[in-house]
Amino acid sequence: MEKKHQKILILDFGGQYSQLIARRVRECNVYCELKPYKMPVEEIKEGGYNGIIFSGGPNSTYDENAPKCDKALFELGIPVLGICYGAQLMAQTLGGEVTSSDVREYGKTEVEFNTSSLMFHRAKDKSICWMSHTDRISRVPHGFKITGISESCPVAAMEDIKRNFFGVQFHPEVNHTEEGMLYIKNFLYNACGCTADWQMSSFVEDTIAKLKKQIGDKKVFCALSGGVDSSVAAVLVHKAVGKQLTCVFVDHGLLRKDEGDNVETVFKKQFDMNLIRVNAQERFLTALKGVSDPNEKRKIIGEEFIRVFEDEAKKLGKIDFLCQGTIYPDVVESGIGDAAAIKPHHNVGGLPENIGFEGIIEPLRYLFKDEVRKAGLELGIPEFLVWRQPFPGPGLAIRIIGDITEEKLATLREADAIMREEFAENNLDRTTHQYFTVLTNVHSVGVMGDGRTYDCTVALRAVTTDDFMTADWARIPYDVLERISNRIINEVNGVNRVVYDITSKPPATIEWE
Repeated sequence: MEKKHQKILILDFGGQYSQLIARRVRECNVYCELKPYKMPVEEIKEGGYNGIIFSGGPNSTYDENAPKCDKALFELGIPVLGICYGAQLMAQTLGGEVTSSDVREYGKTEVEFNTSSLMFHRAKDKSICWMSHTDRISRVPHGFKITGISESCPVAAMEDIKRNFFGVQFHPEVNHTEEGMLYIKNFLYNACGCTADWQMSSFVEDTIAKLKKQIGDKKVFCALSGGVDSSVAAVLVHKAVGKQLTCVFVDHGLLRKDEGDNVETVFKKQFDMNLIRVNAQERFLTALKGVSDPNEKRKIIGEEFIRVFEDEAKKLGKIDFLCQGTIYPDVVESGIGDAAAIKPHHNVGGLPENIGFEGIIEPLRYLFKDEVRKAGLELGIPEFLVWRQPFPGPGLAIRIIGDITEEKLATLREADAIMREEFAENNLDRTTHQYFTVLTNVHSVGVMGDGRTYDCTVALRAVTTDDFMTADWARIPYDVLERISNRIINEVNGVNRVVYDITSKPPATIEWE
């Protein structure tokens, strides 16, 4: 019998940290769902939620078109935590007052707490919190008491302990709030009665059981890229239905060094999967010949992928389900909670609609990337694949500036392999969220062996990020950069200059194309 987990509902009012709130709740081993603020009260009532969190948002609660919730939500007997805009909305909806503040609070702010409050149990009486607001709660609703103040904010926190309603003007979910995780845990464990029952081992077990029931004796087709998302999704389905799953792995000749062989070895030998490896290097390189525009490259690669999958699907006969490695950020970014907004497989640029699948299976649809990795390890997928660097569907084609040739691909593969080796050797491969090399379209003069050279420039790119929506360039030690540069120039033919990209996102993107 499938175990029912405790769960928290997060209503999104357009806050920039909404996904981060969900991640923090999951880090407390409590399952949560992120839904739009318009979610009907009846649906909430039937959802069996142990608690509700209102996210922040960019609006003012007193604006005519500001996002609101149904007041009936507060009559369900479910604990509610409002964060920033969410706290202001709670105050205004329940009879308090929200006004524009004379002093805008933004950034690290010292807040003084009443530590007898359930939210701030065992917390320090003064702590640094992250503020980001122009409005403030000027009068709390009847039944509430103020539990936190700052120099410029008379209601930094409030609670109605009788009804289990809590509001904080700051953002406990961001790292800048010193004891933010403690406040979140106090709400989850003390107010909502959650017991940290969301474990990856139980997720894997429950998901395999669900997949067995859903698929029955039917057949499943999976577009396997070798990336962590599609790999974990494929192994979950394989554990459920075995040889009823067929995976197609397209080697388009734009992969990193030894990548195709590694993927084939893991899934064929370790997991004994039905894996079809399509060696389509010549097909893709012919289609890309002479093409320099990055958008055109992407379009050609996406189109060729579709044609390859159509060819393979026809050979297999009737297939009932398509398995995709869609994860929760994909769902959220394409319309929170909208079951119809199915994201085409991000590694193949969209699969053809006319293959005739009965349905789509997305076993990772409600997991974040770090949770996908935990599931992968739980399933026994090798660490090198679980921690595989994010890799775009078009592969090395968009890490070569200009047209694509076999010679350029060979150069970039060797340079990239050296960077990855050095990052692993210096324990930077887990702390740096994405790193790779780019073969620029720049040639420059150099001196090697007392002779003049006119060779390629390779750029190194490494970033740190929580969500890949923004990113900061990674502060890699100079001696590591020096060794990578020396090795690339000495070991890779045709390269005489290595540069390091120190641009954050924004204004740049993580990839160069």
